[in-house]
Amino acid sequence: MTETSITLDTATARKAMIDSQLRTSGVNEEFVLSRMQAVGREDYLPADKTPLAYIDRSIALGDGSHLASPLFYGKLLMEAVPEKDDRVLIVEGGTGYLADLVRPLVSQVETVDAKSAATGSGISAGAYSLVLVDGAIEDVPEALTDGLSDDGRIVSGILLRGVTRLASGRRIAGQTSLNTIEDLGIPVLPAFNKAKSWSFS
Repeated sequence: MTETSITLDTATARKAMIDSQLRTSGVNEEFVLSRMQAVGREDYLPADKTPLAYIDRSIALGDGSHLASPLFYGKLLMEAVPEKDDRVLIVEGGTGYLADLVRPLVSQVETVDAKSAATGSGISAGAYSLVLVDGAIEDVPEALTDGLSDDGRIVSGILLRGVTRLASGRRIAGQTSLNTIEDLGIPVLPAFNKAKSWSFS
């Protein structure tokens, strides 16, 4: 995807997104606002859904793909604070939007689809200083966190008792734990659902 040419309508919609959805919710970091101003959400949607590009909710695209709400991406980037020397792994939500937001801010971006990430396929151990998950996951597999280098960070949505929350963590001495930050509407990535257990009384 490329950064779209901005029409008057697009510019108005993006400014409204920044002023009404991001700034009012505490997302004021210039690097976040600059990237979300530069990358057009409409470029990552099929034609029939482009009128929805700047609504304040996630947009389902079928086959488990989604474009999450602007607030999710703003909060995710604000928590992650990408650095120029970061090697980033992005667990994709299916559009490539998050990768294009992040790419100019860091040294390297790799992407992996959710099903592969859930099993560790395509993830190099210890290779990434930052892992970003474009969605909420119920189970955090070691195969995913093992991709972090020592002192590497992870920012993701998580699903706890039916509620989605933004969470972040850091890998220290080979262990990674996530701490919740706030409740937030985030699309769930089914590939990370915990296996259902049955009990009989």
